Amino acid sequence: MLIQALTDYYDILARAGNVLPDGYSNVKIHYLVSLTQTGKIDEIINYQRKEEIAAAGGKIKERWTPGDAVMPQRTEKSGIDANIVEHRPLYLFGLNQEKDRLLPDDRTGKARKSHKMFVKTNLEFLEGLESPLIQAYREFLLSWKPEEETQNPHLLGLGKDYGKSGFAFCLSGYPENLLHEDPQIKRKWEQRYFSAAGDDGKNYIAQCAVSGEKTAIARIHNKIKGIPGGLPTGTVLIGYNNASENSYGNEQAYNSSVSETVMKKYTEAFNYLLASRRHKILLDDVTVVFWAMDGGEECEDLIMAMLYGTSEKMNAEQTDHMLRMLLEDARRGKITEERLNSADILRPDVDFYMIGLKPNSSRVSLKFIYKKQYADVLWNITQFQNDLQVSEEMHPVSFINIKRELISPKSKADSVNPALISKMFEAVLSGGMYPTALLETVVRRVRTDSDIRMNAVRAGLIKACINRNYQKGELKMALDRQNDGQAYLCGRLFAVLEKLQQDASGGSLNRTIKDSYFASAASKPVLVFPKLLKLAQTHLNKVKYPVYYNKLMGEIMDSLDGEFPETFLLADQGRFMVGYYQQYQSFFEKKEQPEEEEK
Repeated sequence: MLIQALTDYYDILARAGNVLPDGYSNVKIHYLVSLTQTGKIDEIINYQRKEEIAAAGGKIKERWTPGDAVMPQRTEKSGIDANIVEHRPLYLFGLNQEKDRLLPDDRTGKARKSHKMFVKTNLEFLEGLESPLIQAYREFLLSWKPEEETQNPHLLGLGKDYGKSGFAFCLSGYPENLLHEDPQIKRKWEQRYFSAAGDDGKNYIAQCAVSGEKTAIARIHNKIKGIPGGLPTGTVLIGYNNASENSYGNEQAYNSSVSETVMKKYTEAFNYLLASRRHKILLDDVTVVFWAMDGGEECEDLIMAMLYGTSEKMNAEQTDHMLRMLLEDARRGKITEERLNSADILRPDVDFYMIGLKPNSSRVSLKFIYKKQYADVLWNITQFQNDLQVSEEMHPVSFINIKRELISPKSKADSVNPALISKMFEAVLSGGMYPTALLETVVRRVRTDSDIRMNAVRAGLIKACINRNYQKGELKMALDRQNDGQAYLCGRLFAVLEKLQQDASGGSLNRTIKDSYFASAASKPVLVFPKLLKLAQTHLNKVKYPVYYNKLMGEIMDSLDGEFPETFLLADQGRFMVGYYQQYQSFFEKKEQPEEEEK
């Protein structure tokens, strides 16, 4: 399904002119190497552009972003092999970087071998080509001696950028004319590429498993680039490296029966998606990629905004406004056509895909794949956001915020189990049950994180899990005085007792009953609450409005019938925590002020 979908998406992108022509690669260029007519480096020019991006706390920070260049297709072979007119610094200059030094070789001799291969390949390619820039490049290849350039000021001036940058060549004084754009270079490359492509796979003709056509089968699949954590040179989705994986005498990817045409289409579409920030988000070590099969990007922008908090097209304020409108629709049970049109979404019935990727050695590991109509995805995500709301002031909750609440603030680990993230996505996109591990994780965090017991995100997650997995609509968005569940009532009572203690002390306490008894009260209330109620009698003598607290505790105790349960299991612990959070938040609403009750 995935390869077929990516192949179809390539055709959509090709019609819109959004993908590379056959035989070319998109390469990130950081610097231009400006050459004199004699092939000497005159200067190195910064080819990056400065961008402003939103940072934490509403701040704006600047970063340098490399430029994109359409280069002759990069080699996909393993080992030492050269590209045409560009490559990594090791190939271009034959120098390793070690701290702040440039060295001509190491014990493996890779720098020397790589540079030698690059020079040989490019000189052969340049035969018969003549132009001032091509001649300068030829002179550079012939005259550059790595062992004599270890102190080259232009390369040393790059510092740590040297080893991780991409380079292109230009003639001194003409930075707008780049070597890879020279018409002679492009013409000869295309002749060479299509001549070689005509022979590729001629020894194995079979029916393509995707298109159904009888044609040449791809022996090696192009690399997928841009997956964080993967190899810098890219990883493959389909690859056969071991003889035990082969069948019927076929070698490598001949076993997959994917044609050359389909292979090039799906890998190109894959790389297009991974190169765009509008089509992917990163959750720990899982890269989530999504796209709509209409070629536009409005769908992706709204999904990005609702899951991630913002997007390139919609800022935080626009996202918040749109979500409020969508949540109003959700409460009425339907997202209206007017709302879809206001978001510039003209085809809510378009197919929408979302996949989760994780690099695994030299291959791509597919963690999940979902296909739904866009209107269904939008509806399910809106329902997910509605599940998380715990106040009338509605705000989107991003997966980044959710992830943060699933990790202990004292832990050095900053990742969540990928299996849990995958199951969460499945629940969000399909509208199904949330994983039990999600509720377990949040409850455990509330019980053990003494510095951050409860907040809106944790309360929302617990509320969402209980309402969807146990009893629909059981927990309301705000304090529910009609809820007579024992766990919910105990949570409310604990919040009242804590607020009473705080008022009795004048707000000067460093620790409250929450710090000492919260975890115990949430799991074994019968052991804790009698002690807390006895302590509350002392606090009542010190507060300004004892009648208010007496009345509130009496109402809750009457619903409990004066008895506390012995233990609370997982779901009841969650109900306790939501009851505590909602009751405590209600104290800061004007209608809940004690002086009003006293009057």
